[in-house]
Amino acid sequence: MYEFSIQNMTCGHCAGTVEKAIKATDPTALAKVDLPTRTAKVETTVDPATIAAAIENAGYPNSFKSL
Repeated sequence: MYEFSIQNMTCGHCAGTVEKAIKATDPTALAKVDLPTRTAKVETTVDPATIAAAIENAGYPNSFKSL
């Protein structure tokens, strides 16, 4: 599991866009996007750098760490 710290995520629409980016990269991922903490916890078999790039391409700079 990975935790992504997401910049510029300020509303529900933003959170939905982040979740869509994650799911587009790995449709089987379990993702919980938390707007108040601006984080997303993701359980995936895909390289987290690939997911980070997808979130970035959606307009949200981010970083991640393994949990």
